[in-house]
Order: sequence, then C-alpha cells, then structure tokens
Amino acid sequence: MKKKIIVFALLIFTPLIIVLSNNTSIKSQSEATYVGVNSCVGACHKTEAQGSQLSIWQSSKHANAYESLKSAFADSVAKARGSEVAAVETPECLKCHTLGVDLASAKVDDTFDKTQGVQCETCHGAGSEYKKLSIMKDKQKAMDAGLIIHTDKDAFCTQCHNSQSPTFVSFDYDTEWAKIKHDIPAKE
Repeated sequence: MKKKIIVFALLIFTPLIIVLSNNTSIKSQSEATYVGVNSCVGACHKTEAQGSQLSIWQSSKHANAYESLKSAFADSVAKARGSEVAAVETPECLKCHTLGVDLASAKVDDTFDKTQGVQCETCHGAGSEYKKLSIMKDKQKAMDAGLIIHTDKDAFCTQCHNSQSPTFVSFDYDTEWAKIKHDIPAKE
C-alpha cells in the first residue's frame, strides 16, 4: 500500500515540479529585485509613442498612495482600526499603499523608493531581470524574464480595492481601469 502511495505521489508531483522549474517567469521573479519607478521609465515609458505610462501613473492616486498615509485622516482611520502608530507605519495600511514594506532588503535595489506608492512593480513584479530595453522590446522575452501581465486585472486589483479596506468606496471597475490603463500602443 505504501508503495502505491509513493508511486502515485511521484506521478502527480513530478510533472508539476518539472513545469514549475522550467517556468522562467517564476524563476526570474524569485531571483529578481525591485528597482523602482525611475529604473522603469528611462527613455521608454515616458513618451507618447510608448503609451505615456509615467504621466498616467503620476496623475493617478496610486502615485500618491504612500503620501496619503501621512494625513491626519489616515492616522484617524489607522487608530480606529486599533493601530497605536501612525498610518504610515501601520502594516495593514502599508500593504496596499506602497510596495516593499514586507520585502527582504536583498530583494530591493538601492534605486527603489517605497515612498513612490503603488508603482510599476506593484503590479508587474520585480523588474531587475526585465528592465533592459533589449528585453522589453519583446513582450514574450520580458514575460519570460519575469514581467507580469495580469490577465484578470479585476481579481488582482481587488486584493486592495475591496470592502475590507476601511476607506473602500464601491466603484465601476471598467471605468476606473480606463483612467489608469497604460498599454503600449500597437505599432502600425
């Protein structure tokens, strides 16, 4: 009986291990470090021809998410939720208002700045392995190097934008997504 269980387990888990070990994106993300907005924008994500991602992000609430925790209102919300420290120091607030708070220092480059709030790598994953232009020119190559492109944006975004958030206001996802959408335009 034990032998059958072992054989069954090997049959189930061996293919899974092979698939996961060959998944470059998973490997890249586990080895990658967070480099920050300034490393992402360079000459690429600023221009209109590339989709103006930087200006879209800068004009969004995401760019100021960390700064919003420095307000008296944020402190009152944190206090009402049982925090004894300022909102900007409260883990429950920080988990959705910035990136990097729960990361080991080895995962964060010197160029990374958590005060930049909800930024590129919050959604797209640690960028050290895909940030180079030679990689980013090829979407599949970038994804193989760890770039995350969410296919179910609603599910990803609702990790923070949900009724568990003390300041949650119901919204139409498609309308709000249109405000921050930042695709690279198709080449003609």
